[in-house]
Amino acid sequence: MRTLPRTLPRNVLLALLTVYIVWGSTYFAIKLALQSFPPFLLMGTRFLVAGSLLFAWLKWRGTANPTRLQWRDAGIVGMMLLGGGMGLTAVGQQYVSSGMTAVFVACSPMIMSLCAGMFGVWPNKREWLGILSGFGGAVLLSGTGELSAQPIGMLALLGAVICWDLGSVLSQKKMHLAPGAMGFASEMLLGGAFLCLIGLVKGESFSAPITLSAFFAWSYLVVAGSLLAFTAYMYLLSKVTPALASSYAYVNPVIAVALGVLLAGEQLEPRAMLAMAIILSSVVLITLARKPSKNS
Repeated sequence: MRTLPRTLPRNVLLALLTVYIVWGSTYFAIKLALQSFPPFLLMGTRFLVAGSLLFAWLKWRGTANPTRLQWRDAGIVGMMLLGGGMGLTAVGQQYVSSGMTAVFVACSPMIMSLCAGMFGVWPNKREWLGILSGFGGAVLLSGTGELSAQPIGMLALLGAVICWDLGSVLSQKKMHLAPGAMGFASEMLLGGAFLCLIGLVKGESFSAPITLSAFFAWSYLVVAGSLLAFTAYMYLLSKVTPALASSYAYVNPVIAVALGVLLAGEQLEPRAMLAMAIILSSVVLITLARKPSKNS
């Protein structure tokens, strides 16, 4: 049977669904884990453990170690994505409401597309339309909550988005990472170690006992949030346009809201329903804007 020319390959579709659903559910898992884990050590240990598990599995299969250059570039990308992206987000969220955080995160597809444009990969008109409409939908959705921020928090979140997006583009356009999953493992190892170092310098420690719910939430972040979703995200960066790879920034809040309705009995306002419809329409528009890579 002949497939439509713009149909996403199965691996790309699975990677997109993984990033959408898993990262959308990590909002709740992070909230649970923070009851026992300090923020930087929470993020650092989840990626350090995930990177170690993936690295060990690859070595068991006989995969070669990264070269010195590949380790260096993995460290740069890991520090930008995890240290800068997630570390500065942890700082910013102390001074910015969750609604305003969602607005900043929704800037990610625009900033990533601009970063990719520096290397000659500009979005086409349909992609720009999808990016802008998705941003509008995300702002509308976040507007159902409180929008407040202190200047230091806004600067931290802006820095987080820039670090994440620029690191994402550089990982594909400029840096020489180890091929395949070994590149992902080395990024998580070095980025996680960097986050742990920041946490220790800041004086973080595990002073409070770790509850069972916090441990299970942390385990979910290691396996699903890091091993599965982060690996899927890095795969997407190598296979699809930056606009589509970063569309998780629009979809994740939708997943988080849906889980809140299903699991916590939260009410879904008409405004939120309209915002979710706009966001999902924008993702469809971005998906159909151009053909995916033939090598996907």
